Amino acid sequence: MSFSEQPVLPGPGEGLLGPGGGDQSADMLTVAEGLDLVGILSAIQETAYSWDLTTDRIDWESNAVNVLGVTDIASISTGASYHMLVAPEYIGQHHGLIAGAKVSGGARGVGYRLQYQLQPLGRRSSMNIWIEDHGRWWPDAEGRPVQARGVVRVINDRYMEEQRLLHRGDHDELTGQLNRMRLTEALNTTLGRAERSGKPFAFLMASVNNLDVINESFGFDVGDEVIAAIARLVKAKLRGGDTLGRYSSNKFGIILNDCGAGAMQIAAERFLKCVRDATIQTSVCQLTASVSIGGLIAPSQASNVADVLGNAIHALDRAKMKRFDCFMPYEPIQARETKRRRSIAIADDVISALDQDRMLLVLQPIVSAATGKPEHYECLLRMQKLDGSLVSAGEFMSIAEQLGLSRHIDKRTLELSMVLLRKHPELKLAVNVSGLTVADPEWIACLQRLTGGKTSLTKRLTIEITETAVIHDLDQIIVFVDTLRELGCKVAIDDFGAGYTSFKNLKVLNVDMVKIDGSFVKDLASDSTGEVFIRTMIEIANTFGMETVAEWVGNAETADFLKASGITYLQGFYFGMPLRIEDYEKLAAAEKSN
Repeated sequence: MSFSEQPVLPGPGEGLLGPGGGDQSADMLTVAEGLDLVGILSAIQETAYSWDLTTDRIDWESNAVNVLGVTDIASISTGASYHMLVAPEYIGQHHGLIAGAKVSGGARGVGYRLQYQLQPLGRRSSMNIWIEDHGRWWPDAEGRPVQARGVVRVINDRYMEEQRLLHRGDHDELTGQLNRMRLTEALNTTLGRAERSGKPFAFLMASVNNLDVINESFGFDVGDEVIAAIARLVKAKLRGGDTLGRYSSNKFGIILNDCGAGAMQIAAERFLKCVRDATIQTSVCQLTASVSIGGLIAPSQASNVADVLGNAIHALDRAKMKRFDCFMPYEPIQARETKRRRSIAIADDVISALDQDRMLLVLQPIVSAATGKPEHYECLLRMQKLDGSLVSAGEFMSIAEQLGLSRHIDKRTLELSMVLLRKHPELKLAVNVSGLTVADPEWIACLQRLTGGKTSLTKRLTIEITETAVIHDLDQIIVFVDTLRELGCKVAIDDFGAGYTSFKNLKVLNVDMVKIDGSFVKDLASDSTGEVFIRTMIEIANTFGMETVAEWVGNAETADFLKASGITYLQGFYFGMPLRIEDYEKLAAAEKSN
């Protein structure tokens, strides 16, 4: 018997389906109000039921057949028959909703709500609909369910939209695989499971080779098509339960469960081959691609997510250095670990020294080849440790630059130099800047702020840029040099000759001075092979109207050769060790008194 034939009237303050059953539309509509409940429920793809759990009989609203799309009302007239239409993967969830439940004091019933897939034409049919089922059940004196009332609603469109949004939040939009955040979470979960079970797993990092060439030749859209195609190829070669995610623009992370070193090698070769052998059809043309892969076994080779990712990337870098289209396993090397720990310690020391004003300057004289007297001084940075000892910049600058700290160091050096220039009007200084600073507009802004636009300060300042920085971004260097010269500074190329493109760079750069790399100077007394280079370099610089400086001059013989070759300035221990600021001030005071 359906509700329309024999309605179950609610008690005071209750809806048709009992306390809290259904949504507000069903709660407030009663037969007593004379409203067309069946018509309203049909319009919103809902129907209602009353389920007698002692007999297993279900009484449905008369619109149930149309709403659910079942063959007839008999196919859903009992809990058992309705249960047979629930998709197999949701049977346990649906059956466990009420079966075996027990409560005490449940006079107003127990609410429930769930979503599941229904197969209204039976298990052999391909027709599926998504159902939201919510209502209440009431217990007998012993607390066991005896009666349930509820509303079922077809939610196909809403469910698919919810799933789409969930998928979009968890997956990379281009490849459809897990995004970086979800890949990291999956890696963390797998790591925890491996530590508990003692079963290892492999993590691979795969990188698409030559993606920049594809992007440049065919456009970024074609590059994206290649990335997506490679993701599909690799995904097809995964075992059930393994995980693929996009780590970055051209890198994929692969989690292989219950996998040792031998199986990891085999799997990696399988992925390499499937990409290597494939022809990728793009919107422009057919292309081929390859990947490089690095991998490790966890947790034996990495005990946390950061180390897993870092070690996998290191292994990938080894693979790309060896050759494209190959796999390299992670190999822990004690020397590398020692270097890593040293880098961390140096970074900590540099940051604390900057914070605590423990960066100091010493001054090394640059003397005139004609007079033998200091014309200006190069600012050399020293880091004062907590015990008072000094560390030269050579021991920390390369690591600081790799870690992005050199810009902060260069600003501090500039600040200290400006203090000296203001205090000593006769002083001329040369200050080094790193390659990162050349591209940092904040450094130029800091220079303008510290000098206040006064050329009385900037004209006594020479900025030294390494030739290797020039090679990496010549256009940026040209802008940087022009800006400095407009502000009144002089500009020098430091370590000239170390970058192997000296003549071409000199032709386009409007610098004032060239500092010949010390490696060509230090052994002149015992090795004359550098003499030709130095003479040629001095001649070319003179042709361009540039002054020249020879670094690392350590003896009189070398100094005499350089003077005879036409060098402008000389710098090295032969002409003076680096001076502390107080020692320079004593010398300056002595010269004034004389």
